[in-house]
Amino acid sequence: MVSIRLSRGGAKKRPFYHIVVTDQRNRRDGRYIERLGYFNPIAADGKDQIRVDLPRVDYWISQGAQASDRVSGLLKGYRKQAATPAAEA
Repeated sequence: MVSIRLSRGGAKKRPFYHIVVTDQRNRRDGRYIERLGYFNPIAADGKDQIRVDLPRVDYWISQGAQASDRVSGLLKGYRKQAATPAAEA
């Protein structure tokens, strides 16, 4: 099965994650099909904490990919954050 999950990067005690599409049998930081964005949990400002290519995420989900629990939560928050400035402008 194809899944959308986090792949860890960064240094010790300084995590940085890529949001990737991969076969679930591959290792966490191993081979992936496509990189969809990133998540930086220790970003100083909230605007650069997460960046995701939403059209590609929607494409992969339509093809049957399943997002992990953590990625699902991040996407939900990102969609809400992306919709809020558009409504105010």
